[in-house]
Formats: sequence, structure tokens, C-alpha cells
Amino acid sequence: MLLGGPLPAQSDTPRSLFVEGYAKQVSYAPGDELTLHVSTSAPEFTVEIIRLGAERKPVWSRERIKGQEHAVPEDASSHGCRWPVALTLKIPADWQSGYYHVALRVRDGGGKFVQRNTRTAEGSCYFILRSAEPGQRTKILLQLASNTYNAYNNWGGFSVYAYNSRGNNQGSRVSFERPPASQFSRWELPFVQWAESAGHTLEFAANADLEFHPGMLQSYKLVLSVGHDEYWSTPMRDHLEDFIGKGGNVCFFSGNTCCWQVRAEDDGRAFTCWKQNYFQDPVFKTRDHRTLSTLWSHHLLKRPETQLTGVGFLWGGYHRSHGQFMDGKAAFTVHRPEHWIFEGTGLKRGDEFGGKDSIVGYECDGCELEWRDGLPFPTHRDGSPATFEVLGTCEARWHPDDAEWYEKWEQGRTGAACMGVHERGGIVFTAGTTDWAHGLSGGDATVTRITRNLLDRLSK
Repeated sequence: MLLGGPLPAQSDTPRSLFVEGYAKQVSYAPGDELTLHVSTSAPEFTVEIIRLGAERKPVWSRERIKGQEHAVPEDASSHGCRWPVALTLKIPADWQSGYYHVALRVRDGGGKFVQRNTRTAEGSCYFILRSAEPGQRTKILLQLASNTYNAYNNWGGFSVYAYNSRGNNQGSRVSFERPPASQFSRWELPFVQWAESAGHTLEFAANADLEFHPGMLQSYKLVLSVGHDEYWSTPMRDHLEDFIGKGGNVCFFSGNTCCWQVRAEDDGRAFTCWKQNYFQDPVFKTRDHRTLSTLWSHHLLKRPETQLTGVGFLWGGYHRSHGQFMDGKAAFTVHRPEHWIFEGTGLKRGDEFGGKDSIVGYECDGCELEWRDGLPFPTHRDGSPATFEVLGTCEARWHPDDAEWYEKWEQGRTGAACMGVHERGGIVFTAGTTDWAHGLSGGDATVTRITRNLLDRLSK
């Protein structure tokens, strides 16, 4: 026996400290009631709400909120946690439209007899705040790729990807009502920081707002997609294409855009996407495949994303990722420098730009091309609009394993990231790359000037 008595029992060892939560909705408007659902091993927790933009702006906080741990349902990934409300807050009318980070924090003193240390833990969730008066402060709407955030989120065991799901079993339905895994800081935040610092006012929406609040589009001149905007529903496309047809403009500063079709369920609180397992989708058994949850470019859908953006992942691929062109230039080669988007850049045909900050990658979109006199021309056989003009290219290629997504794919084919413009009522610009904003955060003068030319002209 040691001096002072026996060793402490295992039950004396403090349990792990954690806090996790989610907002009931992905997006709100001022005046709505924000509800947070939180599970924690601590008796109380703190909340701080911060708007992320050109500056990190705390807007609200509260301490010593009663905490409680809740069970995780087996189907949490697909049907949500169903935790009770831990906090409600009526969103003030003066909160600016934007992306709001919700920091959840707990602390304790460790064990009673052993491991008596100050311990802290932090979790987070987010919500997107739409404008109370759409289009009054700006004519630019940035719709965030919240569907993509949810698609990759494996909280509870499953995402719509096998590589990060339990037992490598890919999910087909994912809920927003679980602790999220936001990708905002990686993709959209660098763009927002540049834009707001440069004097461009933005208003914000979630992907699903294009489906469930389409009326807001009529208040804007320009809609933006930035980063990795991969998962779109039929109503999202319908409403945005209607906006374009009526003269609205869109800039896709994104790649892998509108690659997979999803179907929103439970009023947007979840979505279904069967992807390459489309034959298991109940819609497959019907004769109407318009909402089949697989690749938009799949031959059964007959509605490739090229019809919207001018480009698609089927004719693009990877650059400096997934083992493809790992020593590539990650830069665009200029083909038509006389176009107005290049105004003020001083670029000439054959010049390259963006390589310093690797603006081409990690996933890229392109179209089927034919080359005449050293210039690229769309064949339009892939659905790219008749008016689509290719302004810059950079080589890209699928990984061989990706061929399983699409049974009519030619393995080993090299494509290209295609930057271009088309017009069909409104003007549509596509960067054809997820990493365009790298050039903005890196201070690339050419990327900055092109982006400014687009925002200034298309938001008027």
C-alpha cells in the first residue's frame, strides 16, 4: 500500500470534455428566431456568434447556459440528431447579411482527486444570414456552397463519400440537423475578405435559398458562386436559369460546379444523392429521370451542367491534386486578350497568369474543345451554349478511379480547365476552377483586375 492509501478507482478519473451543436436552419433572415441544439458533457457552456468577413466581428455572446448531454441516434447522419433546443435568439434587425460562426465553449477543473487541470473544449456550427431587404444595399448576391459542406460531413458516421464513412459505406442521404463541417473558411472566405476589403458589398444566401426563397433573386443583378459548389437540385437550377434568362448575371468563381444532382427533403433539412449508385435511387425505376440523383452530365438526365455554366467536370478534372499534373503550372493561358474581362491587365495572347498562387486546381471544369489556328473553340456537342467563348485554358484530367462514376467515360482522357463567358439574356462567366480566390488572397494583380472588371460591370 502506498502512503496515503490505495490508488484512486477508475471512476475517479474525469471523463472527456466536449461540446457540439448545430443550428436548426442553415439560413435565416433578421427577425427570425435562431435555435441552437447543443450536447455537452459540461454542466454549462458559452456561446459567441461572430460574423466572418473582411474582419472577424463578434456580435453576440452569452455565458453559463445550461448544458446537457444527448444521445446520438443511429441514423443521425441521414435524419438528424433530434436534440432539444438549448438556446433561442431573435436575430436583431441590424445584423449584416453574412456567414456567422457560432463558437461553443466549455471548461472545467478536471477530476476531483486526480487530473485536476483546467480543461477547455470548443465546438462550432454556423448559419447564413440573408438580407432583411434584398438588394437594397448591393446588387450582388453570394450564394454559399452549403450543400457541399453537408455532402462531405461525416458526423454520425456517414457522408455521401465512402472514403470518410463508417466501413467505407457511402451514404445516400445527409441531414443538416447535426454538427456541421463547414468549408467556408477554405473556399469562400478568402473571396469575401478580398471583396469587402476592396469596397464591394455582398449579401449572402445558402444553396437551398435558390430553391426555397427564389423570389429574392429578382432583387439582384449578379449572383456569385465561389469555390467548391458541387451539389445542386433541380429547383436551384430552374430558378437560377430563369434569373439568367430574364437578364440576370452570374459569375462562377468555382469549379466542380453543379456536378451532382440532389433532391432536398424535409423542407431542406436534408438531401438525397445516390451518385454512382443511381440505379438504387427510387427515381431510377420511373420513366422520368429528371430528378435522378446522379451526375448532371449523366446521359439519363439529359441536362449537363455545361448548359448552365458553359463547362463541367466531365471535360475537366484535377490539376495539382489526385495525382494529376502535380507539377503543372496551375495557371491559365490567355487566348482572347481583347475580351473586356482582360481590360487593364496588359495581357497578350499566350501569356499565363495565376501560377504564383495556383489558381487552377484542385478541381476543374471544362468543355469539349477543338483547336483551330492555335485557338480553342467549343464543339457544343457536350451542351455548352452556342455563345460560349473560351478565354483561357489549363490542362486537367480525371483520376482513373473516377471512371466508376460514369459508364460512358473514356479513361485517361486529358481535358482542360476552361475560363469563359456566354450570354443568354444575362451574362455568365465561369472560372472553371475551385481555386480562383487563391489569386485574390495572394494579391495577384491580374486575378484581382479580372474579378473587379466582372463585379463592376455585371452588378450594374
